[in-house]
Amino acid sequence: MTLSPLSAISPIDGRYRNKVDALGNYFSEESLIKYRVLVEIEYFIALCELPLPQLESVPASVFGDLRAIYENFTVIDASAIKEIESVTNHDVKAVEYFIKEKFDALGLSDYKEFIHFGLTSQDINNTAIPLSIKDAMNAVYVPGYFSLLEKIEGLAENWADIPMLARTHGQPASPTRLGKEIDVFVVRLKEQFNLLNDVPSAAKFGGATGNFNAHKVAYPNIDWKAFGTKFVQEKLGLQHSFPTTQIEHYDHMAALFDALKRINTIIIDLDRDFWTYVSMDYFKQKIKKGEVGSSAMPHKVNPIDFENSEGNLGIANAIFEHLSAKLPISRLQRDLTDSTVLRNVGVPFAHTLIAFQSTIKGLGKLLLNETKFAQDLENNWAVVAEAIQTILRRENYPNPYEALKGLTRTNEAITQTSISNFIDTLDVSDAIKAELKVITPSNYTGI
Repeated sequence: MTLSPLSAISPIDGRYRNKVDALGNYFSEESLIKYRVLVEIEYFIALCELPLPQLESVPASVFGDLRAIYENFTVIDASAIKEIESVTNHDVKAVEYFIKEKFDALGLSDYKEFIHFGLTSQDINNTAIPLSIKDAMNAVYVPGYFSLLEKIEGLAENWADIPMLARTHGQPASPTRLGKEIDVFVVRLKEQFNLLNDVPSAAKFGGATGNFNAHKVAYPNIDWKAFGTKFVQEKLGLQHSFPTTQIEHYDHMAALFDALKRINTIIIDLDRDFWTYVSMDYFKQKIKKGEVGSSAMPHKVNPIDFENSEGNLGIANAIFEHLSAKLPISRLQRDLTDSTVLRNVGVPFAHTLIAFQSTIKGLGKLLLNETKFAQDLENNWAVVAEAIQTILRRENYPNPYEALKGLTRTNEAITQTSISNFIDTLDVSDAIKAELKVITPSNYTGI
């Protein structure tokens, strides 16, 4: 079967591929192979620049040709490496053999045994994968995050002065403002993004058990630890993890996934709130000509974008949770469980991006129903009881909470008139009564 959006098993490569296509540059099999080639090439160049005695004769003029191997990497190159892998049954070794063929073509055959010199496959994987994640974060995730944040910030500003009946435990509570409630999400997202920025992109680089054993036995007078740190941090722009076992310990990567999960959880909270506001008729939704809301009920305009976002964020978080819980655990100096798990890193990123776009789309459809906001406030005059009893406390009025409790905890409707009549019965000055009577559900919204 030819792979197409209709034959793909995963919806992120099928139905939703056009929404996440940019991630293919970082998390596809072809991209993983390309990043491995990049690390191998840059490592060889770093050995030349050290220089190792046997590589002193490598002219710096060929470095551009070497970098062109990964800079001009194509699907044909990736297919050639997969063909080699079908024989070696080892993906990183196949990359090494591919590069050796390129060295032959460049007239560098005398130096090709210094490709992958002293390394284990995890020196390549544990630099290539963190580098791909870092690049994907900067090129795709961060712009997507800021697009969503800017949309939410805009709504918070636009609706800053819209009074709204709050609901705690689902029941009417002290009024608030719509813009403030949205701004809560803005601040939460910004704070978690700041924490996300503090997580380093870490990489392991140190040989079969992390000690540079092979390097040291071959060249005992070179400070290989310093070399590894310089290579990882200056050449690749990652943080060098040391000491390690054969593999990166993934603690920082786990922190990254946990931070991404917390951001997603905040957006789920936002999705559910707006879904509820739509169900309360606080918002109408823009109608797009030709769209159908229900196969049976012609009147329906469903909040499907918030539902789609919530569903995708749930899947993303489930995978982020597994990645962050599993990756830091490896038996003794290593087992292979991280390898297959890491091939799924792009999946939660994809579901997250789909969700971001769905939430943005849902927010863009909202039409403010100010009449419903005002109606809810008018129908809930009981919420000013808190304001009245607080002022009475200030005036040292006896048992104000109990007095208001007796008024409001009934099944009879509390109206402006009943509140006004109650105020008239209070043994306070006319000035205090006047102060109390200007309080309404619409203006009792705090700061």
